[in-house]
Amino acid sequence: MNLVLWVVVVLLSLSIGGYSKEHTRPAVVNIGAAFTFGSINGKVAKIAMNAAVEDVNSDPSFLGGSKLVLSTHDSNYSGFLGIIGGLQYMETDTVAIIGPQVSGMAHILSHLANELHVPMLSFTALDPSLSSLQYPYFVQTAPNDLFQITAIADMISYFGYREVVAIYTDDEQSRGTMIALANKLAERRCKISYKAVLSPEAFATDSEISNELVKVSLMESRVIIVHSYAVIGHKVFDLAHKLRMMEKGYVWIATAWLSTVLDSTPVSGEVAKSIQGVLTVRPHTPDSKRKNAFISRWNKLSNGSIGLNPYGLYAYDTVWIIANAVKVFLDQGGTISFSNNSNLNVVGGGNLNLGALSTFDGGSQLLRNILQTNMTGLTGQIAFDSDKSVIRPAFDILNVVGKGYKQIGYWSNYSGLSVVPPEILYTKAPNRSSSNQQLDHVVWPGQTTVKPRGWVFPYNGRNLRIGVPHRYLMSLSCMEMATRIRVYRACTLDHIRFVGDIAIVTNRTKIVDFTQPYIESGLVVVAPVRKLNSSSWAFLRPFTPLMWAITAAFFLIIGVVVWILEHRINDEFRGPPKQQLVTILCYTASLTSILTVQQLAPSIRGIDSLITSNDHIGFQVGSFAEYYLTDELNIAKSRLIPLGSPEEYADALRRGRVAAVVDERPYVDVFLSKYCMAQVVGQEFTKSGWGFAFPRDSPLAMDMSTAILTLSENGELQKIHKKWLNARACHQPSSDNSDQLQLKSFWGLFLICGIACFLALIIYFCLMVRKFKRYFPEQSEPSSVQSSSRSMRIQRFLSFADEKDEVSKIKLKRKRAETLPRVKLKTIGHRQEFKGLNQPLTGRRIMGILTS
Repeated sequence: MNLVLWVVVVLLSLSIGGYSKEHTRPAVVNIGAAFTFGSINGKVAKIAMNAAVEDVNSDPSFLGGSKLVLSTHDSNYSGFLGIIGGLQYMETDTVAIIGPQVSGMAHILSHLANELHVPMLSFTALDPSLSSLQYPYFVQTAPNDLFQITAIADMISYFGYREVVAIYTDDEQSRGTMIALANKLAERRCKISYKAVLSPEAFATDSEISNELVKVSLMESRVIIVHSYAVIGHKVFDLAHKLRMMEKGYVWIATAWLSTVLDSTPVSGEVAKSIQGVLTVRPHTPDSKRKNAFISRWNKLSNGSIGLNPYGLYAYDTVWIIANAVKVFLDQGGTISFSNNSNLNVVGGGNLNLGALSTFDGGSQLLRNILQTNMTGLTGQIAFDSDKSVIRPAFDILNVVGKGYKQIGYWSNYSGLSVVPPEILYTKAPNRSSSNQQLDHVVWPGQTTVKPRGWVFPYNGRNLRIGVPHRYLMSLSCMEMATRIRVYRACTLDHIRFVGDIAIVTNRTKIVDFTQPYIESGLVVVAPVRKLNSSSWAFLRPFTPLMWAITAAFFLIIGVVVWILEHRINDEFRGPPKQQLVTILCYTASLTSILTVQQLAPSIRGIDSLITSNDHIGFQVGSFAEYYLTDELNIAKSRLIPLGSPEEYADALRRGRVAAVVDERPYVDVFLSKYCMAQVVGQEFTKSGWGFAFPRDSPLAMDMSTAILTLSENGELQKIHKKWLNARACHQPSSDNSDQLQLKSFWGLFLICGIACFLALIIYFCLMVRKFKRYFPEQSEPSSVQSSSRSMRIQRFLSFADEKDEVSKIKLKRKRAETLPRVKLKTIGHRQEFKGLNQPLTGRRIMGILTS
């Protein structure tokens, strides 16, 4: 019985002891940190991490009585020492490691972390190539360099630059960042034109940096990005300032290393001179009470030795991320235990103490807790996306001015560039349209607010060769266009000889970059139609001056003849001489309007009727009209006639070699300004424009487009078009003369009219003379008065001819009645006749006589 009781007591003791051991929290939770504590970020990080550990341990209940212990290891700018420090932590039951500081060591230590299940958290090793798939136990607690590079690429695109030069150190992190930069620039149709690679920090010399800067100064691009560490970065700007590369025309952009220096260390006057106008980025941390309180504590924590930068805030938050994950891990009943790694037993360590390396049994659970973090820290909301990157990455855009900087905007992965803080934009719908991107004014190198062009013609480059289309038109207007652009873009005339009339069409945009169109264009049909003159004297054009003179003379003669023939019997032809002249002129004008008719229009009415016909079509040699007619409109090539000059156009239309010409509207306008024998029929059946063509990704295209838009906005472009395309009216006297009607064309008509008029006058005068003799017979008179009597008789004849016929008859009868003697009526049979003339006549007797 005693034996049984003793066995029960032992079992109960063992069970109680095991239960207590399972749920007893560890007294100490070890975490490590490997940094170069002599660097700016190392100094700031050490102070911030110690402050965070102190704050965690200030509340014993937070970890349930456990104490968080931070061990630090100074790698002293040495990758080897950094690796050794990481191995040491993995020998001492460390549950998580903060660091390393640089990406090169992170690539190596991450393999150990994967094998030993020890989470590694870094806020400075931000190489985008540190993939979460390849290194699942490596977590970046600050926005990695991919977002920083995206912000810089958006800035370059915002300012309209197309090529940049990259200066960076030849290390693991910088190489990965440059790959990301090239990709992001390519997405925005930009590129890195040259990479100036510098030796790592310990080996870079002033002469090496100077040689690279000299190469950069001889190149085309003036947009330079510097991605390095603070020591080398300062050397780059100092030497660039000495080489006069910090003056007008240059654009310098530094990555976050420069903002870190500006926030953490005082800037001397010499350093400030070398970085004036530089743009840089800084991780954005929203304002909060906790952040402001920590900033107030900073001077006490650092003893004024160094200023606080955003990476200090991320260091503080990283400690709290681990502390919260450990708390959740312990609350879940997890135990901090380590076991031997089976792979190390297989390999064997030789003289190396590999057996000291052990696997953290709860590492995977602690990693899940870290990635599920959702808290508010000094840097704002802390959480991770599915790819283990922090949510809502954002950066401040800074412009170095004086001994400090001014903030000109923000960048966020949510809304791009903006002058509004990202935390405000998070409450709105995302909008990354180009019109919504905005930054404040920048003070550029050289103390100018005018945005630099961003490129120059390289001193060591090839000669700029300009291709000019072999065309007969538009050369003068294009030359003036280029001259105006030279004025607005401040270029030398030698480099602005790219004049040409190149249509912007789809297949050409695949091989070249076009500028903004400087003139609208489109294909039209030109047919040979002679246009009537719209001037006030247009009615004179059908005849030559001699023809008009003879026509007018004959109209007058015909009018006189008609008047002569009609005026004695027609009241309309009676009256004073002025009235008769108006009648003749109205008759002449009426006849002229009847004879002047508009010539018939051509059968071609537009492109549709031209396609259905079988007529030949002219086109300009070298124009895309040939391709369009054959490939798009399916017109047989046998119908197309190539023409090379305005003279050939006119000759082909005049001779009928082609029924119409198809060409671009500006060409046609110039052609019609010289030749009036044709006109545009129908509407434009294509729409395009003319622009200057450059090789793909040439910075000249953007600047030329800007200059063309400037000319368009200030009205200069319209003046050029008006000068060369609209001001000149066609003048072709030889063609007009050939259209005029000659005298020989109407000689037969005039002959017939003249003979008819002459015969009518002869017959008329014969009849008039016969009537005159009948009414006024000749009387014998003495010879002395015959001459005066003859003249009187001629006057009487003219008066008789001018009188109306009825008046003349009445006068004649009245005269006869007054001069008749008395008549004796004699009856012979049944007929009576006059016997005496001495009897007085009465009215009744006169009427009886006249009617007898």
